[in-house]
Amino acid sequence: MSTDKLTKLLAPVMKLENLGIPAGLIQDIIFRLLFNESDVSIARFSEVMGIHPSLIDELLARMKQEHLVEVKRAGGLGSLSFIYGLTEAGAKRARDAFERSQYVGRAPVSLEKYNTAILAQSKREQRITPTQMKQALSFLILPENFDRRLGPAVNAGTSLFLYGPPGNGKTTIAQAIAKLIGHDSPIWLPDAITVGGQIIRVFDPLVHNPIEPEDIAMHMAFLGNGRSEKVKFDRRWRLFERPAVMVGGELTMDSLDLRYEPIAKVYEAPLQLKANGGMFLIDDFGRQQISPQELLNRWIVPLESGIDFLRLQSGQSLEVPFRQLIVFSTNLDPMQLVDGAFLRRIQMKVEVGGPSEKLFYQIFVEACKSYNIPFDKKAFVHLLQKWYRAPNRVMQAVHPRDIVKTVISICNYDNTTPRLTPELVDEACESYFVDGNMAATLADQ
Repeated sequence: MSTDKLTKLLAPVMKLENLGIPAGLIQDIIFRLLFNESDVSIARFSEVMGIHPSLIDELLARMKQEHLVEVKRAGGLGSLSFIYGLTEAGAKRARDAFERSQYVGRAPVSLEKYNTAILAQSKREQRITPTQMKQALSFLILPENFDRRLGPAVNAGTSLFLYGPPGNGKTTIAQAIAKLIGHDSPIWLPDAITVGGQIIRVFDPLVHNPIEPEDIAMHMAFLGNGRSEKVKFDRRWRLFERPAVMVGGELTMDSLDLRYEPIAKVYEAPLQLKANGGMFLIDDFGRQQISPQELLNRWIVPLESGIDFLRLQSGQSLEVPFRQLIVFSTNLDPMQLVDGAFLRRIQMKVEVGGPSEKLFYQIFVEACKSYNIPFDKKAFVHLLQKWYRAPNRVMQAVHPRDIVKTVISICNYDNTTPRLTPELVDEACESYFVDGNMAATLADQ
């Protein structure tokens, strides 16, 4: 991370001209907030907009001279304790402000500052150690040295392709990576950015998890070489865990481009912009509402250059960083799913296959421990022989959990203590597995 650039970027702004955005845009937010809440204190303006109280005071003083606002109540601490309301002329201007946009919140930062911040906080090379990766995957039972297949891809921070049959933990592995990235180092992000007089909302409560205030102090101490006695920064920026965006079959082409909301009159950032600095998981790749080829055509340049291009309704094109770990997860055959050009642009490919009998045994024992049911070797050997070896059924890592849960459900129905027996295993498997002949019959219908 370039701490010098970031420290400068986060420094408190004490002059209106240094905010880097039009004063009229800030004034519009003030109008809308006054219209919504009637009487508003300078402290409240500062809290909502993330702008220093002295700058709010300066703007309101100008608006008061123009008879757009008036002081409703005055405190004993000078102008900073004033409570403001709209005049009749101000109310008309507020309605005009709503015609332009309905955005009320932290004042946006400029696109230039946003780009600088992302680049300063998203170096291509991460520093995830083998110990950290093993710890992140420790709750899973995986083949030996499996972490070595993932670690280099995560550290490269570009793209990863997870493939293999269903039920073996691809999504869970991707979520573990997201959690590891999210906690490795937090990231400073604005709620919104502005360009061409338009507001683009970046913050998404489903994606961005704010860092607690005490941790902000620690992080500011790191940026300030240990000096944390006064935590001061531009409050338009907030500290978050690294974002993790996860999508499945619902992904559409529209969600990868700026989306204008005609009622709110703001743009919603595309998913890859919300994921900047973190991870973007495309689960069940190949089952989206857009084809893999369409996705390739959309991302072929960003995957190589690290730069994405977005377009406003006016036709203005924006250049933004494309800096997140892109993870594709699929249970379809990669060679049938995408062409060689796509696979070449995905840096690393990792197969997540079914477990061996040895690993299956370990997973089954752990499932019994998790659900507090005694492991029975005789019942397990019966399971292997009758339900896997004899029908030549492929093992999946999810099977032990599901079979144990089904056995428990059967015992609970009988009002008996959950236990493993060959008979109960048979009954559970008869309910869990679909008979091959029946499946073939259904497929032909």
